[in-house]
Amino acid sequence: MSECNHDCASCASKKEGTCGGEQDFRAKANEGSNVRKVVAVMSGKGGVGKSLVTELLAVCAAKRGLKVGVLDADVTGPSIPTAFGVTDKAQTDGTSLFPIESSKLKVKVMSINLLVENPNDPVVWRGPVLAGVVKQFWSDVAWGDLDVMFVDMPPGTGDVPLTVFQSLPVDAAVVVTSPQDLVAMIVGKAVRMADMMKIPVKGLVENMASFRCPDCGKVHRIFGEGNGEVTAGTYGIPEYVSLPIDPALAASVDAGKVEEVDASALNTILDAVLSSAKPAESK
Repeated sequence: MSECNHDCASCASKKEGTCGGEQDFRAKANEGSNVRKVVAVMSGKGGVGKSLVTELLAVCAAKRGLKVGVLDADVTGPSIPTAFGVTDKAQTDGTSLFPIESSKLKVKVMSINLLVENPNDPVVWRGPVLAGVVKQFWSDVAWGDLDVMFVDMPPGTGDVPLTVFQSLPVDAAVVVTSPQDLVAMIVGKAVRMADMMKIPVKGLVENMASFRCPDCGKVHRIFGEGNGEVTAGTYGIPEYVSLPIDPALAASVDAGKVEEVDASALNTILDAVLSSAKPAESK
């Protein structure tokens, strides 16, 4: 079972009748946490704006009056604190760590950059150590009362995304991509991983889909005509949203003012993840 890939259809042990059943790798939640919904934001590759979508979903939820947290599981590329203007270091009472709240919408944030002495220093750790940190962000952090927690996943389908899906009670996933020719394959990998872990993918966000010229108003497809909507249909993803390149949005994020932006474009995806529930576990 130590080599289990959670794909029973291709499992030799399952076919031979020697499989002892699925193991439960879920980490125990901190006693100071009451998180009602956990949503993973993932991508098959880096550089598509996954962290931005995580931030916008958190802002969208917080503006509805929900209690929101963001767990920054992208340990080697943490950007969540910067977007929310969070600079204070996380504190501890000797037993638990406490997330830092953003100033405007009171979004609770936990990231490796809130623990290290110099946020500019690289995190040069191997996969198992990175995965252990993510588990600690769930077990050792007292999140308090949250309606929804968004997990900013690292790109790909490696150790840390697997740890998130195994260790946290993830209710739904959102996949982020960009309008390039490899989109179908990339989305397919992410969706397949979520399916293997029995996590429903409720939304697909195609980021950087277009750019509107500020002078003439013409819309340009810089990365080509995307097929995100078709891809969402192919994989049975119920909600699809296209986001344009927006220099003003980028400037707000860089300035730590993401809470001031209009995140309503993601309302339909937020509705989908908030209403989602994982399939019932087979007995």
